[in-house]
Amino acid sequence: MVSLDLADELEISPGDGLRVLDSVDWVGRPGSAAAAFTGSPSAEVPVDDSNLVRVALAAAGLSADVRLVKRIPAGAGLGGGSSDAAAVLRWAGVRDLGFAYKIGADVAFCLAGGRAWVTGAGEMVESRSFEAAWFALVTPAISVSSGAVYRAWDDLGGPEGLSGNDLEPAAVAVQPRLGWWRELVGAVTGRTPRLAGSGASWFVECAGDAEARSYESQLVEAVEREGECALVRACRTTPSVNEIIGSAP
Repeated sequence: MVSLDLADELEISPGDGLRVLDSVDWVGRPGSAAAAFTGSPSAEVPVDDSNLVRVALAAAGLSADVRLVKRIPAGAGLGGGSSDAAAVLRWAGVRDLGFAYKIGADVAFCLAGGRAWVTGAGEMVESRSFEAAWFALVTPAISVSSGAVYRAWDDLGGPEGLSGNDLEPAAVAVQPRLGWWRELVGAVTGRTPRLAGSGASWFVECAGDAEARSYESQLVEAVEREGECALVRACRTTPSVNEIIGSAP
């Protein structure tokens, strides 16, 4: 797993509440055929005690008023909720990965950040040294339930994914429209896209920043031409907080 330079923003102040603002940079949403898509990250993200931000605060024995600016779509397979919880834990001074894992399977990695080999159910995080990498990322305006994908994977007999993610066949079975997006990304980039997590994001690794941005432009044009709606972003990996602090003068 790796950290990317796509992130939500949390503003934490005294109090006890949670506000979620939709700030996802959707492409093709206004005035397009995808205008029928009425969901939004702020609509899909709960603001009650089930939200991982609230869970993390409760686990740390703290209360706070949190303003959460969502730039990572809900149900995207990008660990947006887990990274939000990890940010709360870091603010609270919690560094215990075992403690973080109890909040959510990906929270331990998000607390560590950077680049890591993650095994078990997410509780075993083996940090690796930072490596720069670039990606072209497409997240269609589709929210995919991780629970539904894992249940489908079991029902299908645990199939292997052809592009390195074994959850891909199950995710496409749960949300067949994902297959259409996979073909679109593959046609534009000439590469085999990989599914992020349990979906709905597709990505291809690029040779560098210039190629990633070129694919980003081409994918934006394709999404708009098709009258669809998606987050399209050139991304790069980021070091962990500890690596950044360690390299500071």
